[in-house]
Amino acid sequence: MAYWLFKSEPNTWGWDQQVAKGDVGEEWDGVRNYQARNFMRQMQIGDRGFFYHSLKEKSVVGIVEVCALCHPDSTTDDSRWECVDIKAVESLPEPVPLAEIKAEPRLADMVLVRNSRLSVQPVTNAEWRLVCEMGGL
Repeated sequence: MAYWLFKSEPNTWGWDQQVAKGDVGEEWDGVRNYQARNFMRQMQIGDRGFFYHSLKEKSVVGIVEVCALCHPDSTTDDSRWECVDIKAVESLPEPVPLAEIKAEPRLADMVLVRNSRLSVQPVTNAEWRLVCEMGGL
């Protein structure tokens, strides 16, 4: 199993909306960055990801699971853009703010710290365990 991070502006698509979709999940659509798209092409059913609220909140708030492999993004006719579907698994008992992630020396190499603008990014096993622990899991 691989681990990922999915960033969303909560006023566009927030954690509560993701949870409301249930096991059906939702397309992670609208990604228009080749690197992020290529990461989604690598994802497998059952991979887990952090759901990250960007903008003002800047926090990891939940855990999602990939429930559909990469497929054409339904929000565009441009065949270059693809996406996966994700479903909510659980909320973090305590959101993990970006400031805390940046303050943790063991997370200094995390993509979120080095390239916070990338909307879909990989997370290492060690980073996954540490952020889960920081969030109360």
